Amino acid sequence: MDEKMMAYVLHGIGDLRYEETVKPYPRTGEVLLCVKAAGICGSDIPRIYQTGAYHHPLIPGHEFSGQVVELGEGADRQWEGKRVGVFPLIPCGKCPSCKKKQYEMCRQYDYLGSRRDGGFAEYVRVPEWNLIELPEQITFEQAAMLEPMAVAVHAIRRSGLLAKRGDTKIALCGLGTIGLLIVMFLKSMGYQSIYAMGNKDFQRSAAENLGIASEDFCDVRTAVCSDWLMEHTEGEGVDFFFECVGKNEVLTQGINSIAPGGHLLLVGNPSMDMVLEKTIYWKLLRRQITVRGTWNSGFTHEETDDWHCVLDCLKTGKIHPEFMITHRLPEEKLIKGFEVMRDKSENFIKVMGAFW
Repeated sequence: MDEKMMAYVLHGIGDLRYEETVKPYPRTGEVLLCVKAAGICGSDIPRIYQTGAYHHPLIPGHEFSGQVVELGEGADRQWEGKRVGVFPLIPCGKCPSCKKKQYEMCRQYDYLGSRRDGGFAEYVRVPEWNLIELPEQITFEQAAMLEPMAVAVHAIRRSGLLAKRGDTKIALCGLGTIGLLIVMFLKSMGYQSIYAMGNKDFQRSAAENLGIASEDFCDVRTAVCSDWLMEHTEGEGVDFFFECVGKNEVLTQGINSIAPGGHLLLVGNPSMDMVLEKTIYWKLLRRQITVRGTWNSGFTHEETDDWHCVLDCLKTGKIHPEFMITHRLPEEKLIKGFEVMRDKSENFIKVMGAFW
């Protein structure tokens, strides 16, 4: 008889049930992970309540950590009992991007929590290739935030800011988890001239906790980002603008506030068609603005990849992402977290489920 476990199973759009289901077993090259912590990503909410997944039933969840409890055939015994984080994208290993180790741009990828069962469960099977071992000082909660932290690091690396210092002026609009994490990493790198823009009072508090001065926060409910930025930079504009919202008006205001030779980083998932008026397009040309998209994160098993960079920052105490956890919920009550994020009935940044 198949063993059972408890999990959040998505049976269709809006039909998420916490129920008993069959416990998975690791296949060749896989391990079975006992989930210890799992965070709800903003992308989980439309997947559960609006669009559905690629197939149903499906267990969502791609931000999670745990402990290896069983090995599949051929899996390296070094993983037995190890505490691990999980890179959720499963690359095909054959396409042109994979051959260049650009796995985040794989053309035929699988994905834990959206294309195959993920981490909102007691157990999940994971390819051993996707594991990263956790140093003892890193908690399961921190490890469940490795994925969004690596996304933030990837965006910064795409910008080229790792190689820049001095009086660089940086603006960021959109203070959700990824936006705040970008601010956290930029501050840890020593950047001082950072302007943050959000639309909630608690976002202002979170930005200030990260070292953003009160006068360097713009409430977009009462001010136009581009006008505010030009005023605060004495008409010069900013060198870098991170668009972390995915809305056309933020994109336009970003371009309006970038200095000649500046950089526009597109981070936010689009919530609408993104279009540019002719006058705005002219500014891209005449100011010779560099536009870069960023997607997911780099995981190559090398010490220089985004995930290992995050681990190093955690080990040395340069960053403390756990302050962003606004809700800690036991496994059986995690449904409240989904509803809070869906209805925006409470202030939240990161909602975390404890599965131990």
